[in-house]
Amino acid sequence: MISILDYGAGNLKSVVNAFRFIGAEVEITHDAGRLMRAQAAVLPGVGSFGDAAASLRQSGLWQPALDFIAGGRPFLGICLGMQLLFEESEESPGVKGLSVFPGKICRIPDGDGLKIPHIGWNSLTLDQTDGLFRQVPDQSYVYFVHSYYLHSPERKIVSSHTQYGVTIDASVQAGNVFATQFHPEKSGQAGLQMLKNFARMAETGREGKGSC
Repeated sequence: MISILDYGAGNLKSVVNAFRFIGAEVEITHDAGRLMRAQAAVLPGVGSFGDAAASLRQSGLWQPALDFIAGGRPFLGICLGMQLLFEESEESPGVKGLSVFPGKICRIPDGDGLKIPHIGWNSLTLDQTDGLFRQVPDQSYVYFVHSYYLHSPERKIVSSHTQYGVTIDASVQAGNVFATQFHPEKSGQAGLQMLKNFARMAETGREGKGSC
C-alpha cells in the first residue's frame, strides 16, 4: 500500500488517480499509524511553503513523515512536497522545512520575458538513470507549475535538471527518498513510468541507487 499524506495542502485527487491508473494500491491518509504501516509514502503539495509547513505540523504528520523516511521505505515528494524536504525557502523567510536535504528554495528570477509562475512543459536532462528514471528517456517532457526552484548545494542528489531562465534542479533522489519539482501525475507516459518505478520499489522494498 502506498499512502498519500493528506495534510490539507496537497492536490491529492490527480496523484491518486494516476497511481490507480497504473494499477498501484493507494490510500489517502492523515493518520500517522496508517502511514507507518504503508510500504511507501507520497508527500504532495500546492500553495505556499510557509502555509504547507504549518499544515504539515498541525496535521500531526511532520514527525511521522521524518520517521517514515528514517525507516528506509520509499518516499516521494511532489512539487511543493519536494521543496518541503529542504531547509528553507525564500517564499517564507524564517519557516523551516523538513531539512531532509540541505539547501534553500529560491524564487525564479524575473527577466528575459519569462512568465512567473513557470507553468508548462519542459524537457528533462537526466543526471541519474536509476530510481524514478528507469526506462525514462533523456529529454522527456514533464509538466511544471511553480515560482520557486532548487539549485542544490549537494550535487550528488540531483537526478535531473531543466532550464527556465536559470538551471532548475528538477528532481532529487538519495537512498529511499525521491522528489520532483514537476508533476509526474500530469506528465504523460514519462510521468506514469516514474510512478510505475516508484510503485515497483514500494512492492519490493528496494531503494534507488542515488547517493545519500
